[in-house]
Amino acid sequence: MSTSNNNPGNFANRPKEEVREIASKGGHASHSSAANNPGNFANRPKEEVREIAAKGGHASHSGGFASMDPEKQREIASMGGKAAHASGHAHEFTSEEAREAGRKGGRARGGAQDDDDEE
Repeated sequence: MSTSNNNPGNFANRPKEEVREIASKGGHASHSSAANNPGNFANRPKEEVREIAAKGGHASHSGGFASMDPEKQREIASMGGKAAHASGHAHEFTSEEAREAGRKGGRARGGAQDDDDEE
C-alpha cells in the first residue's frame, strides 16, 4: 500500500510557502462571504442587534395559543380529539384496552393495585 496521496486538499502535498500563505489567512478565505451576510449580527449596527435581542423571539410567535383570549382557548380545548375522530385518524379503544388504560392510570395515581396476579 502506498502512503503517498495525490489529494490537492492535503497540505502535505503542497509547497510549504503555499501552506504558510493559507495558514496566515486563518480560515478567513473560506468565510469571506460572511462579511456580506445580513443575517450575521456582526454585520449589523449594535442598536439594531439590541432591538432584535430585546424582542427575544416574540416577533415570530405573536399569534400563539397563549396570546388568545380565554374564551377562545376554552372553545379550542373543548374540541379535544374531535378532529382526529372525524377524519378517522383517532385510535378506537377496545374494552380491554380501556380497562388496561384505567388500571395504569390508577397505578400512576397511587390508587388500586394491579390485579393481574389473580388472572
